This record gives sequence, structure tokens and C-alpha cells, in this order.
Amino acid sequence: MIKVGIHGSTGRVGELLVKNLRDDEKAVATTLHAIDEFKYPVDEDILITNDAKTLLENSDVVIDFTLPNGTESLLETAIKDCPTPLVIGTTGMSKHQLNLLEEASKYMPILYATNMSLGVAILNKLAHMASGALADFDAEIVEQHHRYKKDAPSGTALTLAEHVADARGLDLDNVRVSGRDGNIGERTKDEIAVMALRGGDIVGRHTVGFYNDGEYIEINHTATSRDTFAKGAIKASKWIVNQENGLYNITDCLGI
Repeated sequence: MIKVGIHGSTGRVGELLVKNLRDDEKAVATTLHAIDEFKYPVDEDILITNDAKTLLENSDVVIDFTLPNGTESLLETAIKDCPTPLVIGTTGMSKHQLNLLEEASKYMPILYATNMSLGVAILNKLAHMASGALADFDAEIVEQHHRYKKDAPSGTALTLAEHVADARGLDLDNVRVSGRDGNIGERTKDEIAVMALRGGDIVGRHTVGFYNDGEYIEINHTATSRDTFAKGAIKASKWIVNQENGLYNITDCLGI
């Protein structure tokens, strides 16, 4: 059995990871990293720790769904003390933290994805294809999430925007717009808007639209349960343990 450690085990996705791993035939949760109290029952044979080194040493692979600072600390510990395969689903990371991710992947295999679902992986492919084919259309992205989400725009939306920009040979940093207010003038040809809506208990909805005079096309993905992300991360964890050192994404795991 693959021994899975969970970083961010007291969160909503962490709870689902533990639940799903109870019934998995190839992987089992053995170590949970926790800094808060658990709101769900934990089996007695699972090790609970607040020490990242202990988590890494007792795991064949670690799944991380935390906040950027938590992921940064995990990566630093892994590089220094115990390089261990990682599956990281944390969003909202800074450029420094993403650079650290790249550096860490020289010492261990890491799968990093802003969204672990198969549907979103396909949505990224479709967005890239449509963006290139509809290069004269205005591209806009809207994402919707629950009121508790801390980063905006979502990591998934930014990844979608990167695919849209790449298909047009554009640098997203130079063309991204994340808000419009006041007399700002007409929309420029190359700009790609990424807008965030927050409210209620929306798990996640992403819409990529391409708009032209007389017609438009929209493609979207709606997550109705966080279980999608947990199942995707578990599948990724079983795959990453057999990979060479390097940085991988969810499409590598899914083979698409």
C-alpha cells in the first residue's frame, strides 16, 4: 500500500481525502499534519503531527491542500530534510513560492495543479484550442466560488487565462485585466479579463467566453462537490510516486 501523508488535513478537502483513502485498494492515509482541531473522526492507527519533517519521513507521498505559506514551509522542509514525492493543490502562490516549487522539483517529483479535476483539464485544452482558432474574438473569463475562498482570481481561472494567452502568443502579465470601474475607455483588442465572483457555497464554476460581433461562444465547467478534487489528488498521488524528479501537471498524470 502507498503511504499517503496529508498536509492540510483539517480542511474540507483534507477531510475528503481521509474519507476516500479509507476505501482505496492501493493507498492509505498514514500521517496527518494538523495545526487545528479535527472536525471529523480520525482512525487510531493514523499518526497526527504538527511537524512537517515527521509528515514527510512517514509518507511515500504527501498531498498538500493548504495556504501558500504552508506550502512554502513544506517545500523548504522537503528540500532540507526529506525529499518526498508531493501532490500540491494550493492556489494563490507568489512568484517566489512558484520559483521554490521549481527548485524543489530538482530533488523530488512534484505534481502541481491549480485544479485536480479531469473536467478542468479538458477545459484548459478546449480553451487553448478555441483561443487560437478564434483569435479575433474578445476573450473573457469568469470564475465563481464560495464566500470563504481567500485568493482571487482563482488559480484555475489564471491557468485558463494562461492557456488562452499562450494560444495567441501573448504574455498574460501584460494583457490581464481583473477589474473594470469608471470611464476606462474601450476594451483593447488583446486584453484578457479574469473576473471573480464570491458568494454562498459555490464549489467552483469557470466560464471561458469568446465574443465577436454577431456571435459568441462560452465553455464552462461546474464542480458540484469537492470530492472531485480529492479523488483527483489521490489518483495523482499514486502516479507521482513512480516518476523521476521533476515538475509535473495534472495533464501528465491523466495522459491527455
